[in-house]
Amino acid sequence: MFGGPVDTAFGVALLAIGGFLGVKTVGILVNLVLMPRLRVAPRAGDRPTTALLVPVRDEAETLPTTLPRLLAQDVDELIVLDDGSSDGSADLARSLAGHDPRVRVLDGRPLPDGWTGKNWACHQASEATDAELLVFTDADVRWSPGALEAVATEMERQRADAFSVFPRQRTGSLLERTLLPLIDDVLLAFLPFPLLRLPVPAAAAANGQVLAFRRDAYLRLDGHRGVRGEIVEDLRLGQRVRRAGMRLGLSLGADAIEVRMYRSDDALVQGLAKSLLAAHGGSRPLLLAGAVWHGLVYTAPVVLLPLALLGTVPHGLWWAAPIALAACERWLVNAITGRGAPYEALLMPLAPLAAVPVYRLATAPTRSWKGRTYRT
Repeated sequence: MFGGPVDTAFGVALLAIGGFLGVKTVGILVNLVLMPRLRVAPRAGDRPTTALLVPVRDEAETLPTTLPRLLAQDVDELIVLDDGSSDGSADLARSLAGHDPRVRVLDGRPLPDGWTGKNWACHQASEATDAELLVFTDADVRWSPGALEAVATEMERQRADAFSVFPRQRTGSLLERTLLPLIDDVLLAFLPFPLLRLPVPAAAAANGQVLAFRRDAYLRLDGHRGVRGEIVEDLRLGQRVRRAGMRLGLSLGADAIEVRMYRSDDALVQGLAKSLLAAHGGSRPLLLAGAVWHGLVYTAPVVLLPLALLGTVPHGLWWAAPIALAACERWLVNAITGRGAPYEALLMPLAPLAAVPVYRLATAPTRSWKGRTYRT
């Protein structure tokens, strides 16, 4: 019935979609076996002096939950750097810390030209300590008892100069459940853990929610000053580590470290849009091409399968294969990270559609986040 160019075009599309999903599935299966997960356990031997560095901007809603967990860690110093909060975050942090001698709550200096707010806050926090191990963590990250020991132990096991943790994502709304697991999906599908030990400088990833450095490595990289204007500073720092010939370590947070990134769907859209363009190298054509491609990979087969069964498009039940692979992909990602209900595997076809507001905002000339404007 079909034949000719139409049959060929649909066949090529089916092979391309299946091939893409197959490559991703292989990467995820490798990481199912080899990607480390933090394990909380007593640590043998001495640990270098350690500082937890927490940049804070308008986090009064999260600090009552997260700061006590940080105070429970066996840490030498805990530095909270308030980055111009307007909600009393600094005073709240001081109240929660009480008279704990390990804690200093510092008021950040005005943001200089050419810096992003978080990078400036992290840089100031790093200047305030002489600790041998610098552990940067976002104010909304929840640390379980013993999590810092787990980070130090795993960093030592991997002999890493810099080390990053991808916390377990906690999600509430349907939009969160649809989109936020894609953060883990990108890591697990496109960066098989063994690549970090091969001379492939481009094989790098990092998550600024938890990012640790040996002090000498941080200084050698020029720290956050070296990425002062970057929105995706964590990724750029990871790349700089690899290019400098130093060791980059990674781990999933598992039961030790978790995060609820956004408190509303509107915040989720704004937060993801803030960094999405930068993650695509600042290229709007590349960003839009990615949006179209993911629509073809994850959404189009769900539309084409019933049409194929009705005889409107060729290749019949073969369109069920990418649907099954996509569901398997999400199920495996949730299994590896230890989060999510099994039904979330059925959300993959919705992800490209749910991401449309994110892409639309990401391509705008300016984006706002926590009272600051970012221009591209």
